[in-house]
Amino acid sequence: MIAGDTAWILISTALVMLMTPGLALFYGGMVRKKNILSTMMMSFGVLAVIGVLWVLFGYTLAFGPDKGGIIGGLDWIGLRNVGQDPSSTYATTVPHLAFMMYQGMFAIITVALITGAVVERIKFSSLLIFSVLWFTLIYCPVAHWVWGSGGWLAELGALDFAGGIVVHITAGVSAVALALILGPRKGFAQKQTMEPANIPMVALGAALLWFGWFGFNAGSALTSGGLAANAFVATNTAACTAAFTWMLLGWIYRRPSLLGAATGAVVGLAAVTPAAGFITPMASIPIAVVAALISYYVMILRSKQNVDESLDVWACHAMGGTWGALATGIFASVAVNAAGADGLAYGGAILLAKQAAAVAVVWIFSFVGTWVLAKIVKAVFGLRVKDEEEMVGLDISQHGERAYGGL
Repeated sequence: MIAGDTAWILISTALVMLMTPGLALFYGGMVRKKNILSTMMMSFGVLAVIGVLWVLFGYTLAFGPDKGGIIGGLDWIGLRNVGQDPSSTYATTVPHLAFMMYQGMFAIITVALITGAVVERIKFSSLLIFSVLWFTLIYCPVAHWVWGSGGWLAELGALDFAGGIVVHITAGVSAVALALILGPRKGFAQKQTMEPANIPMVALGAALLWFGWFGFNAGSALTSGGLAANAFVATNTAACTAAFTWMLLGWIYRRPSLLGAATGAVVGLAAVTPAAGFITPMASIPIAVVAALISYYVMILRSKQNVDESLDVWACHAMGGTWGALATGIFASVAVNAAGADGLAYGGAILLAKQAAAVAVVWIFSFVGTWVLAKIVKAVFGLRVKDEEEMVGLDISQHGERAYGGL
């Protein structure tokens, strides 16, 4: 056991935990005043529920001893045999409990990301039921495929340093599937204004996400050495580059906005996530530029199609994560991380093919699986609030409180 590594993992765990309240602020500021608290409550509700389920059974399903490359066994259910000594398989220089909790924060933020697609109209109870099912049947298997010892995509050689595939593709693709089944907000098709209630709140949320992302990406080195530093620099560089690219796009089409800059930063962070520990920091610049361009124009396309995927989880996270995973197959270098592989830029064309295969499989699994789960929840419990509840706002109708009360 190495004290420095343990300290870094504990700090990184706290940083990643902070991302979920940051996400609550980021999403909460983008909705209308009558739905701010309900939107934030989705993230806090997921934090509570998934935080419990992770220690009960999620960790063992995702990282437990492999069962056919598909799922982890139940050997570690209820944290049985997960203690203060290091695991012999994962993060062998830190307590097993520390690694377990670090990975738990990834599971929480992944489920919370989906909520941005369904704000202002979903029943809170149904969202929680869906979250439990999705976490168990979508997230845990994909996490095992990619990160679990013996997982079939890991055995294939697909690389995902910190969650471009496991987190951003699963959440982003599932978000658009759930939004399609839920249907648009009242007035969306009539182009009624749905102006963000609090853009300074969005900026604060983006800043907390950016801050927490250092734990997300640099923490995924699982040590406090040079690889963590490499991922840290690549992460910050990508966020800066994508935010600046988004500003330039704003200038081209109208004028740069704070909302756009904040969104661009998050897109850059999502795109560099799968690559951060496999690429040089300089490679994060082209990755971020392309990610910003892709997400910007996908948002425009989505709006023209009248698809109410409300806060563009798909455009930011699914598209950013997809490009980032493919870019890993281009820019990865064993000179940066001997545990990785050389990408196309270094003569390793096979890695790009493996990355493409992993992306395609997870896209299909996430979309189809979410579609089925959402249909089941809709049939049994209902997904949408009543029309009058939507009109008055979910803060009052679902939670009995207002963001801005008093005299």
